[in-house]
Amino acid sequence: MKRQHLLIDADDTLWENNIYFERAFEEFAAFLAHPTLLPAGVRAVLDEIEIANARVHGYGSLNFGRNLQQCYQRLCAREVRGSDLDTVMGFAARILEAPVDLIEGVEETLAYLVRRHDLVLCTKGHPEEQKLKIDRSGLGIYFGHTAIVKEKDCEAYQRLVAELGCAPGDAWMIGNSPKSDINPALEAGLNAVFVPHANTWALERTELRNGPGRLLQVERFADLRLHF
Repeated sequence: MKRQHLLIDADDTLWENNIYFERAFEEFAAFLAHPTLLPAGVRAVLDEIEIANARVHGYGSLNFGRNLQQCYQRLCAREVRGSDLDTVMGFAARILEAPVDLIEGVEETLAYLVRRHDLVLCTKGHPEEQKLKIDRSGLGIYFGHTAIVKEKDCEAYQRLVAELGCAPGDAWMIGNSPKSDINPALEAGLNAVFVPHANTWALERTELRNGPGRLLQVERFADLRLHF
């Protein structure tokens, strides 16, 4: 295989991420203690808030904390105190302190791939938060370029391949999210590799769609060595 550009997602592709947000939500739901709504009902309200706010504010733990605060203000059945909102923000703030837990086989696979291809880290979220996780992961040495974007959509992928100076057909987007990693990359003419993750954020799950590019599916990140 000729040398190609491999664009690789970070959260829940290289390291665990969503499990920490889910733990924060569990703490939030217990603290809210809504008299009639089960956690699934609370989650549905939070999902609505997150979808609306992501368009303006993007992602990351601090934005998640603000979303939790809005959800608390909307659903709380008792007087909302400032200290309550501080507590709610604390659930999200602790995500920043969570360890960067690499997914099994990731570092060995990156060490293999970097000898054969040009690796690009392509992630979305708060830039400083993502940079911190990259630094703490120790994986930055494998990537010749890092792109932290507000949203992963077709236009973002088109801009990135133009910046890299490569044809879309010579690039692959590798990640766990059909919504952000796979479908828009295929739409932009890139190839894609879907690496499923059991704890992918619910709002990132959708049906895989066909596009001009090729689509591969593997069971785990280490399986990339079988294809590249």
